[in-house]
Amino acid sequence: SAAAFFITYENVKSVLPHGSSSYLSPATHMVAASLGEVVACLIRVPSEVVKQRAQVSPSSSTLRILSHTLYHEGIQGLYRGYKSTVLREIPFSLVQFPLWESLKDLWSWKQGHVVDSWQSAVCGAFAGGFAAAVTTPLDVAKTRIMLAKAGSSNASGNVLAALGSIWRTQGLSGLFAGVVPRMAAISLGGFIFLGTYEKTRQLLL
Repeated sequence: SAAAFFITYENVKSVLPHGSSSYLSPATHMVAASLGEVVACLIRVPSEVVKQRAQVSPSSSTLRILSHTLYHEGIQGLYRGYKSTVLREIPFSLVQFPLWESLKDLWSWKQGHVVDSWQSAVCGAFAGGFAAAVTTPLDVAKTRIMLAKAGSSNASGNVLAALGSIWRTQGLSGLFAGVVPRMAAISLGGFIFLGTYEKTRQLLL
C-alpha cells in the first residue's frame, strides 16, 4: 500500500503545477496525496479488516478469519469500511503532506540548503502527529464500522451515522478515544516512513 501510495503521489505531482515558489504547491500536494490514498486503500483495507477482526478474536487464525469473511460476506466483506477509511485517509493526507512539504521548505530556507533525510523525518513526525490528532474521530468511526456485526447499522458504512452515534453515547471523549497513542504511533511512523522515503529518493534521483 505504501508503494502504491508513493507511485501515485509522485506521478500526480509530476503532471500538476508544483514548486516551492508556486501558490499552487499546497493544492498540488493535497490532490496528489488524496489520489494516492484512494489507490493505497485498495490494498490497505482488506488487510486492515482481517487484522482488526483477528485482534478482537485472538483464538482465530488469520486464514480462518479471511475465509470466514469471504464465505459469509463475499469480497465486499473485505472492503467493509473502504469508504470510511478513504474518508479518514484523505483528510489525514490533506493535513499531513502539505504540512510536511511546508515544514521542509521552511527548514530548507532557514538553513540555506535542502533538508537532510533526518530533518525530513522530523518534519514528518510533526506533520503526522498533528494530522493524527485532528482526524481521530474519523479513525474511531472507521474502526466501529469495520468491527460491526453484519446487518447492524454501523455495518452499512455510514460515517456520519457512526460519528453521530458515538457523539450521542460517549460525547467528545468518545470521538477522540485513543488520540494519544494514535498521535504517538503515527508520529513515530511518520519519522521512519517519510525519513526513509526521503533518503531513498535522494539516493535514487
